[in-house]
Amino acid sequence: MHFNRIAPLGATLALVLAASPVLAQDSGTVDWTGPYVGGSFGYNFQKKDGAEHLRFDTDADGDYDDVVTTTTGANAFSPGTCGGAARGSTPATGCDDDKDAIGWMGHVGYDRQFGSIVAGVVAEAGKAYISDSVTEYSTTPAFYTMTRRIDWNGNLRARLGYTTPGGIMPYVTGGLAYAKVKNSFGTSNGANSFTQVDAKEDAWGWTAGGGIEAKVSDNFSIGARYLWTRYNVGDYRVDVGAGSAPATNPFLITPSGGTSMNRGDKFDTQSVMVTTSFRF
Repeated sequence: MHFNRIAPLGATLALVLAASPVLAQDSGTVDWTGPYVGGSFGYNFQKKDGAEHLRFDTDADGDYDDVVTTTTGANAFSPGTCGGAARGSTPATGCDDDKDAIGWMGHVGYDRQFGSIVAGVVAEAGKAYISDSVTEYSTTPAFYTMTRRIDWNGNLRARLGYTTPGGIMPYVTGGLAYAKVKNSFGTSNGANSFTQVDAKEDAWGWTAGGGIEAKVSDNFSIGARYLWTRYNVGDYRVDVGAGSAPATNPFLITPSGGTSMNRGDKFDTQSVMVTTSFRF
């Protein structure tokens, strides 16, 4: 867990807890029932993925579980991998880390209060400016880098919370997640041809987390929330052709006469956001 990145959430929670009792006492009994609209702003980050590899299909069976070999039978990708974007053709040149970045969301929702229990549903959509790369190195030497970026993302979540008399509501939340994912490919191999397929993917998945929200007036609430999101991806691939490479090229001396490559089928992100809502 990136505790240094979650620290701003703690500061926001302290602000919420300090502000709510003072501002809410003028409005009598707190009632969360009703629709609301608002927005959120914060930080998106990813777990470390240094163990991820590119995967290869050399027999055109659709399963990426093959090894690309040289004419001597050696693994053509024995130099290894890195969980980022390559700086050069060998592992010794190093990798640039994945990009964690700010993000924003707009939301619309509805809550219903039952005594001290508040249940509701919220839909969000926005932008996460993150990128996630993985690189594999061949014995040529050469690098092969695949990068994912989120064009836009959204979710539909249920929320279940407990409200205090002062209008402070901690809650848990979870539901369906979606992202339009944009993929790209880069390599220092200038001999083979490379054709990208399904570079833009519809990535569905799930999201779960929790947060706290405070009614600071009859029509306004502030809060903070954390979400873990997993997108299911994997349609994107790169088909490798002959180009100007010789017939002994490792990508070509395969059962199918060619090779396809892709990467893992899960894209995990985390976010910490400050939220504001206008309540009708």
